[in-house]
Amino acid sequence: MTMNKYPQTFTDETRLADEPILTVKDLGVDFNVENTWMMAAEGVSYDIHPGEILAIVGESGSGKSMSSMALLGLLPRNGRSTGSARLLGQELIGASQSKLRKIRGNDIAMIFQEPMTALNPVLTVGEQIKEVIEQHTEASPARAKERAVELLRMVEIPDPEQRYESFPHQFSGGQRQRAMIAIALANDPILLIADEPTTALDVTVQAEVLELLRKLNRRLNSAVLLITHDMGVVADLADRVVVMEQGKIVETAPAKALFASPREPYTRRLLDAVPHLGSRVGGVLVDVEVVDGALQIHERYAETDRLRRQEHHDAGTVPALELANVDIAYPGRFRHPPTKVVHDVSFTINPGEVMGLVGESGSGKSTIARAVTGLLKTSAGRVSIAGTDITRLTTRQLLPLRKKFAIVFQDPAASLNPRLSIGDSIGEPLYLHEKLSRTALNKRVEALLEDVHLPVHFRNRYPHELSGGQRQRVGIARALSLRPSLLVADEPTSALDVSVQSKVLALLQELQREQGFACLFVSHDLAVVELLASHIAVLREGHMVEQGSTEQVLLHPQAAYTRKLLAAAPVPDPDEQAIRRNQRLALLGAGAAG
Repeated sequence: MTMNKYPQTFTDETRLADEPILTVKDLGVDFNVENTWMMAAEGVSYDIHPGEILAIVGESGSGKSMSSMALLGLLPRNGRSTGSARLLGQELIGASQSKLRKIRGNDIAMIFQEPMTALNPVLTVGEQIKEVIEQHTEASPARAKERAVELLRMVEIPDPEQRYESFPHQFSGGQRQRAMIAIALANDPILLIADEPTTALDVTVQAEVLELLRKLNRRLNSAVLLITHDMGVVADLADRVVVMEQGKIVETAPAKALFASPREPYTRRLLDAVPHLGSRVGGVLVDVEVVDGALQIHERYAETDRLRRQEHHDAGTVPALELANVDIAYPGRFRHPPTKVVHDVSFTINPGEVMGLVGESGSGKSTIARAVTGLLKTSAGRVSIAGTDITRLTTRQLLPLRKKFAIVFQDPAASLNPRLSIGDSIGEPLYLHEKLSRTALNKRVEALLEDVHLPVHFRNRYPHELSGGQRQRVGIARALSLRPSLLVADEPTSALDVSVQSKVLALLQELQREQGFACLFVSHDLAVVELLASHIAVLREGHMVEQGSTEQVLLHPQAAYTRKLLAAAPVPDPDEQAIRRNQRLALLGAGAAG
């Protein structure tokens, strides 16, 4: 391994007394838009010390990413930066591209939000790590490969010698992010910039990546600049926090002090918008030593839940959605047999109920969501919507039933037609199913825009002219245009920052209360599911491992896998998060011992 460029032992008490690795003073970022300079960030000032993790937080558009891109000279062509940013005395702002190229990947490295777009799909992961080493050092090809394998081992990729030859698509999401971290650490940078490094990951993989970053930070003594909107991640990792709003820093404080007593109203609003796991059903802490007591309470909750559902059955209620022994398989290619991805899954959602479907990536959540809406065929079992088994219907027979169910997708930018105006996108289902006149259609579209709290004049805009949260509101309006009895929401808030997510969730709750539709809410965020759902079903690798009332599953989980999910979910409280982290490690240790 190469030597750390900033060798120094430290403790939490002494490291902030060290000279800063990076000093930023009055940094400004502007963009030239139609010959007018628009401010993206101004007056940004902070220091980062050896071994410190400094988090920059704020909503989308707050300037946190652009101010960090300016450090590396990675602004778009129409951007400019002013002020000062000194890396161990070297000025970065205004430095030549040749100088910055030597610094990028060597002294400063970056972990990007989406590793699949940052990695080269035609090169093996090992070759991409090796390439970074060869560009910045005089290591021989053999030594560079040896170092690449060593880095894969450091970021805990299994069988690093074999995985060196694997391509990015052959890695899971968490493994790709680990590979990105290996590339970033290839030349022992003194500053690591992590731009939303866990946003695209589910809670267990996120917890693993955060634990890895924590260990590497302590081991290498590098400084980390963490850019995120996830306050749970901040509580888990950060030593200090910089809060940005509309391009300016509004508050800087140690992490514990900021969470305990934020000074600025904006910071308080940001923290208040974060769903806190346990806020509805009480403190959710997984005690790995309590087994018999938890099971006894679980049985009481299960009995209450069974009686309540028996009342629905006795009253002759037709379920809004019922899955009975459902299998789903993807067809094999090149004479390979089909791959079964969902195994014998059964659950029921009654009218007006919201059920959360949770699990890690690859557990089958979205596959079930697509099967429920007729977008995928099942290979066995029954999917009934309002009493009609849709698995035996042809596409033509299914068409009239599509009024009864709708889906809200994860990425509204991808699910809305960029060539249709907002009004046409919302009105399309009404035109196809109800053949309304133009006048009647216009009235319905305007009413739907008001329902999702968007101005009526937005009907003439196009998707690219709206923010992410506004596009998701359009997706909800479109899904509810035919007043369905069942709404399937597939990760509808995972792509949104925390304050926008809060507004969209409040909107969904309001509309669900007003219209009374049943909802299958698919998510890997347990805190979000807790806010909305009366019931939770837990999937693992296509198998149903647990289901029951929200209180039952969150307070008294029966399955070890559910306890693992709960322990991995970050909460916006550094002290509580430290307890949960220890509980998660204890669970993992118990699992390994078992």
